[in-house]
Amino acid sequence: MTRRLLAGLLFLLGSAAARADVAVLVHGYLGTAHSWDTSGVNAVLATHGWRPLAAVVPAAALPPVPADAGNSVYTVALPSIAPLAVQADYLAAALRGVEARHPGEPVTLVGHSAGGVVARLALVRSGVGQVQRLITIAAPHLGTARALEALDATHDSGPIGWFKDFFGGNLYHTVKASAPLLVDLAPPVPGSLLYWLNTQPHPDIEYVSVIRTTPDGFAGDVVVPGFSQDMNQVPTLRGRSRVVAAPSGHELLPGDGILLAQLLAK
Repeated sequence: MTRRLLAGLLFLLGSAAARADVAVLVHGYLGTAHSWDTSGVNAVLATHGWRPLAAVVPAAALPPVPADAGNSVYTVALPSIAPLAVQADYLAAALRGVEARHPGEPVTLVGHSAGGVVARLALVRSGVGQVQRLITIAAPHLGTARALEALDATHDSGPIGWFKDFFGGNLYHTVKASAPLLVDLAPPVPGSLLYWLNTQPHPDIEYVSVIRTTPDGFAGDVVVPGFSQDMNQVPTLRGRSRVVAAPSGHELLPGDGILLAQLLAK
């Protein structure tokens, strides 16, 4: 009887040790699945026991999950200039694929910049599945005036419209092609997608808002104001998000890997 009890205890301990977590990282506007590599975030996460496994690309097969994968990290390739709803559908499909490879393992969704809004939209529209936590970094949850400025700068009406279109260059035309997304990321007004999203019931999961701060301690960066980066400012999420200040600019940096490792460990 004692041996059987001991064997059962060892089995339970072994099962607990084998349980691992999964993080899915979502890039922002003009980013790629590799943004987390080039920024140094994935390398830092790897040193803290989070193993980058693969970039999830639509219609592409993923390699088998290693038997010793442990805590796993996936990045997702999204069409970053497409409207928010299109990107959210891509992300929802990617999450289903990741969860099928890691049945029963809790998932943390991490979104940088516009990727944070895409992640929130995917959860509201498609359900949470195995997602237990959403972490957003410098995300424009209440939009950003920069989107309106970009729309204005690439508008071709008026006497110099043809000049901008002809001489604007690749970046100009990329931003111009992003117009539907930029409309989505503008400060919400009745009838806009962001207004709709911010009035919808949100899943009962953990929320963490990473807010960029200036060296002087002011919230926000040159792209997204501080209040917009705080999910507590979303009407249906008031008081539900933990807030973490991160002195930095808008872009991803290796320090975000350290911060994420700390947040993922909790």
